[in-house]
Amino acid sequence: MKKGKVYLIGAGPGDIGLLTIKGLRCLQKAEVVVYDFHLNAQMLNYISHEAEFIYAGKRGGHHAMTQDEINQALIEKAKEGKIVCRLKGGDPFVFGRGGEEAEVLVNEGIEFEIIPGVSSSIAAPAYAGIPLTHRKYSSSFAVITGNEDITKPESSIDWTKFANSFDTLVFLMGVKNISAITSRLIDHGKSPDTPTAVVRWGTRPDQKTVVSNLKDIAGLVKEENIKPPAVMVVGNVVKLRDKLKWYENKPLFGQRILITREYTKDYEPLEDLGAEVFEFPTIEIVPPESYKELDESIDKIETYNWIIFTSINGFKYFMQRLLDKNRDIRDLRGIKICAIGTKTAEAIRNYGVKVDIIPEEFNAEGLIKAFSLQTSDFNLKGLKILLPRAEVAREVFPEKVRELGGEIDTPTAYRAIKPEKHGKRLKRFLKEGRISIATFTSAATFNNFIEIIGEDAIEILKDVTIAVIGPVTAKAIEKAGLKVSIMPKEATIRAMVDKIIQWVTKTSS
Repeated sequence: MKKGKVYLIGAGPGDIGLLTIKGLRCLQKAEVVVYDFHLNAQMLNYISHEAEFIYAGKRGGHHAMTQDEINQALIEKAKEGKIVCRLKGGDPFVFGRGGEEAEVLVNEGIEFEIIPGVSSSIAAPAYAGIPLTHRKYSSSFAVITGNEDITKPESSIDWTKFANSFDTLVFLMGVKNISAITSRLIDHGKSPDTPTAVVRWGTRPDQKTVVSNLKDIAGLVKEENIKPPAVMVVGNVVKLRDKLKWYENKPLFGQRILITREYTKDYEPLEDLGAEVFEFPTIEIVPPESYKELDESIDKIETYNWIIFTSINGFKYFMQRLLDKNRDIRDLRGIKICAIGTKTAEAIRNYGVKVDIIPEEFNAEGLIKAFSLQTSDFNLKGLKILLPRAEVAREVFPEKVRELGGEIDTPTAYRAIKPEKHGKRLKRFLKEGRISIATFTSAATFNNFIEIIGEDAIEILKDVTIAVIGPVTAKAIEKAGLKVSIMPKEATIRAMVDKIIQWVTKTSS
């Protein structure tokens, strides 16, 4: 029997980019994932949909599992020979009970590894523009739990020491007890005028920071309705926030943008400007069930006058099959190439193939217009066209070609299917996630989103700004009773991203 192993992984405080490379690699091979409430849902995209998920989080004082039950789950799954990832917010050894779980594993003779994570005690202040140390203000800091029972007759915290011996104090999980914490510090010698900040949901788009002094911060937290999870920072370093706050000053700060296809570099400007891009692909590109049609077309490739590629996927799968059949780009000599969209054209040119036409409009109607300009009197008689495409595609262009006397073959080069992984789990995160903008690049991405999420999908999107590529996508969304607010003239992801940036900048100014 295969020997099991447990990885205690620090997932960081929320920003998916703060997950370590080693943590990511462990998640990719996980067979069982035991996770907490503060898990960033995007991590699900890196985990096999065949993995078993065990929710062990707590929220509002409600524990999904006791610590003993969590320990038992780790033991049982490891003894079944599974690779178990215990995914914990922040760092497992910083008030994460990782030490207790590791002890249990040692006692049971189970192999384990600790994968450190970025602790919220460091990350939340950093994202709020507050350094924990600074040559002018602080040469020491302490991290303290704020979750200690204040009714205990004897505190395990040496308040005199913390109030007087450290320049900066960081309290985790202390919102509920903030009045008691601030009073204890003042009573034990800390100046009531000490600058103090509380950062809620640090590193996330909904991060909120309030600043006051030690004496008044509890009242401000109540007034601003600051709830857990939050980090409190006490010390003169808080004075630097106005000068150093960088995250909240980004133009797209506060925006959580849903993308319903695989992430590409075209989405990077959104993240660079402060948005959180939430990747939830609702289509998966796979080979055709049969290559019969495509093989027949490749076998007579020299008979075509034109090949039209409507997407990067169409070109990629066509070229792969061409190579599989012991052919290459030399077999395309004499054939003119048409590309729908600048990105498709770029992919073709990168392969060393010349592109003869890029229609101004990136759809079937634009294609008809472009080809009409190539012939006299709108007559395509004598032209033979190859259009390798998705299994499900519109017939507008092929029908028009035949109507104008041309000949066209439309073999299936690839399929866009609905992925099944993580639908139910992502549904819960989407309902709680306060998505601000949802993007759909095709009618299929929207229709699959509705099918995967189910009856709650329309409700989730009702108060969300919707951005799309192309009128066909917009029509499918409007048919469902939803409003499309953002649609660029050019039907590309980059154009949509630019339009989103313009829209957010305009509406927030």
